[in-house]
Amino acid sequence: MKFMKLGSKPDAFQTDGGGDSRYVLSELPSDIVIHVEEARFYLHKFPLLSKSSLLQRLIIEASQNGTDEVYIHDIPGGVKIFEICAKFCYGMVVTLNAYNVVAARCAAEFLGMTEDVDKSNLVFKIEVFLNSGIFRSWKDSIIALQTTDALLPWSEQLKLAARCIDSIASKATSNPCNVVWSYTYNRKSASSDEIVEARKNSQPVPKDWWVEDLCELDVDLYKRVMVAVKSRGRITSDVVGEALKAYASRWLPECFDAAAIDDDAYSMAYNHLLETIVWLLPSDKGSSCCSCRFFLKLLKVAVLIGSGEMLKEELMDRVILQLHKASVCDLLIPARPPALTTYDIQLVLTLVGRFMRRAGVTEDGIFLNNLDQEMFETNVDDESLLALSKIVDGYLAEVASDPNLSVSSFVAVATSMPDAARATHDGLYTAIDVFLKLHPNLPKAEKRKISSLMDVKKLSKEACIHAAQNDRLPLRVVVQVLFFEQLRAAAGGNNPPAAAASGGIARRLVEEEDDDDDDVGGGGGGDWSKSSALPTPTPSLLKKQLGSLKLAAAGDEGGGGDDGRRLARVSSVANQSSRLSLSSRSRRMFDRLWAGGKPPGGEVVSKSSDTSGSSQSPRSSAKPPASKSSSSSSRNRRYSVSRV
Repeated sequence: MKFMKLGSKPDAFQTDGGGDSRYVLSELPSDIVIHVEEARFYLHKFPLLSKSSLLQRLIIEASQNGTDEVYIHDIPGGVKIFEICAKFCYGMVVTLNAYNVVAARCAAEFLGMTEDVDKSNLVFKIEVFLNSGIFRSWKDSIIALQTTDALLPWSEQLKLAARCIDSIASKATSNPCNVVWSYTYNRKSASSDEIVEARKNSQPVPKDWWVEDLCELDVDLYKRVMVAVKSRGRITSDVVGEALKAYASRWLPECFDAAAIDDDAYSMAYNHLLETIVWLLPSDKGSSCCSCRFFLKLLKVAVLIGSGEMLKEELMDRVILQLHKASVCDLLIPARPPALTTYDIQLVLTLVGRFMRRAGVTEDGIFLNNLDQEMFETNVDDESLLALSKIVDGYLAEVASDPNLSVSSFVAVATSMPDAARATHDGLYTAIDVFLKLHPNLPKAEKRKISSLMDVKKLSKEACIHAAQNDRLPLRVVVQVLFFEQLRAAAGGNNPPAAAASGGIARRLVEEEDDDDDDVGGGGGGDWSKSSALPTPTPSLLKKQLGSLKLAAAGDEGGGGDDGRRLARVSSVANQSSRLSLSSRSRRMFDRLWAGGKPPGGEVVSKSSDTSGSSQSPRSSAKPPASKSSSSSSRNRRYSVSRV
């Protein structure tokens, strides 16, 4: 830090015990008392009259009024700075530095200590120090600028703040290769207390070397400095973004408590800070000067403190350009009362909806060839949509644990992404499972509505294994999972997970048969609503039947001779099952559930008339010739499935 010493005489100022009175040790008694705020200075007229035009006038007026007391009001810097000026008048040693030089300059101007009164007066000496020392130092310029706020309006009238800002801006926009002053750089690989000097360090000076030192400025001064820096046109938008991110990290908290949010003064201060940061953002919204996480942090603060809609809209316009680069945690923005949910679901829906419209996707999930003219002309590729779908599914899994989340909100978030944007439905299945677990009392109709959001054909093998044993899923979905996993396993020659879950499904089929009467009869079709007078099947029998399904499907994929042996075993199981056959309604219900997940080929195989009308199981399964076509094999497999 630069400093300047003035005067040569030793400091002879003394303070009494109370601290309110100050006097000079001298053989001559004091002949004037100067009142500055609450302090009294017992001084001598001659040294003061030779340096200050204001004191000349005040002392003359006091003498004319027959008093030796003078009152000075509103002197810049107060008592401490007046003492510096008084010591200068006596020729005593005073030290000027970045912390007091601006106040001393303002006080010297206030007291009239100019060249018109005496040569080499205090104003002249301070100006020399400012130009040769303070304004040549990076950190001293910042410190001096910080002191100008308390010295208004004198610091503005004397253009001291503007001169400090100009000094800072000129250094910030200089070529980093020419940086010779010390600065603070705590980010990236630098240590927390590292001081870098370009000519003493072999590492190159980064372009954003200056941003951290400016973070200590008040928001209004910071705005003025950044405007001056940007106006010079030498700083890229990326560096400006780094500066704004550093300043926001310094002053914006990560979380807010309820008391702080309700405090109007607190909210107004943060709202002013937000408005300043957003106002300083580069005008090019499509630039990557700031990350999506940074914009979402600003948006989170704007929501919590209740900022205006214009500020939120500006941030949302910037967020949607990079929404696919966000993280789930970034989107977890708390909701303000009177919202019942923990997080602001509607805000996320709005962001995703705008992103979809910008990508040329309608609300129905239809891709358009041309974007609206009002949309930003930026490309949204398939990878961006896939990335966003993973983020939305992860977000949905997080908010699904909220007990106040409604089914309609859950469905709205899940359907905000088109089906084509989801390469896999594992993330969606996770969210559905969490929601069903935390909402165990949902009606069956709503459970089916939620479960129908996922496509079982897009589940991974691990997800299928989990879903096949998931008691929270509707039985229809579980059977569809088993069916498609069996087809996939048969095509790959692997054992499907159906055998592990078949016993549980059989028990659920028996337990839920009576509970599903209203659901099946209301929306499934006429056959499901008919009652049956035949005995109720046992879980062990249904387990055997589900096991025969696996054998039948595996048999269709094997060789000719092996097919005969496997189908013979299926026929044997069917003959044993005929004594304890399924009731007509149970068998048709199982057939309907199985038919709901027919293979992707879309082939529909009609049953024989006696199958749909009889309540008895077939006596045996006909062994198909080895030369049967694939379609015939499918019919035989379907026949054995529906008749077992």
